Amino acid sequence: MARAALALVLTLATTVPLAAADIASGKKIAQRWCAACHVVAMDQNRASVDVPTFCDIAQRKSGEQLRTFLIDPHPKMPDMSLTREEIADIVAYIESLKP
Repeated sequence: MARAALALVLTLATTVPLAAADIASGKKIAQRWCAACHVVAMDQNRASVDVPTFCDIAQRKSGEQLRTFLIDPHPKMPDMSLTREEIADIVAYIESLKP
């Protein structure tokens, strides 16, 4: 019985699609948390010069690399305590900036 339940859970976990990430929400989160240092949108005119733009990041990092990084950001970044959904949204937004 326990094996059957486990098999069902594993099957559902791999076949039921997760909620799609929200690019617009990711942009809003990025503008709130990231724009002080990064250029996060084309219409932004101020940011730190020594950090990459989101367009640069989109070209150099995969979605998985971004997810991993945002789960455990470097010490210079603020502790944003992002949820998995917020991370997925930011990653979707960054990936939407790829050429």
